[in-house]
Amino acid sequence: MPGEPEPTVTLSAEHVTSQPLAAPTVRLRVLAAIGAGGALGSLARYEVTLAVALGASGFPWATFLVNITGSLALGVLMTLVVERWPPTTYVRPFVGIGVCGGYTTWSTFMTDSILLMRGGHVLIAAGYLAATLVCGLTATMAGIWLSRLWPMDGRRAS
Repeated sequence: MPGEPEPTVTLSAEHVTSQPLAAPTVRLRVLAAIGAGGALGSLARYEVTLAVALGASGFPWATFLVNITGSLALGVLMTLVVERWPPTTYVRPFVGIGVCGGYTTWSTFMTDSILLMRGGHVLIAAGYLAATLVCGLTATMAGIWLSRLWPMDGRRAS
């Protein structure tokens, strides 16, 4: 109401100095975990690309394979991280953002699709787009389902 004094908030020097000190260190460690995971995931993707030949039809099998297996791994690992393993600051960024993010590739998926269309392979491009989306979603759901087969105490579910 007009005429009433505005409430004030007073912070002690201890509160102001103790809170921000831990945050930059944790943030740097999380960024390091993401970077290390991303390096490993990218190297793995590169190796798969070398090992898998481009199909005679021009279908980009290597990119398809890394995106589908990465979706499966992400479904399994993130379910384990969130639902089964004890809380941690670094595993989720390392595995989810780093390893799986470096391993899978949306940009190459899109570039492959455009190059197929520009090369006159519109049906292959459409099939590639649809198959990657459907199989990726299915692989993620399968990963979630598979990771939930084992109960918390480690014995197999019956």
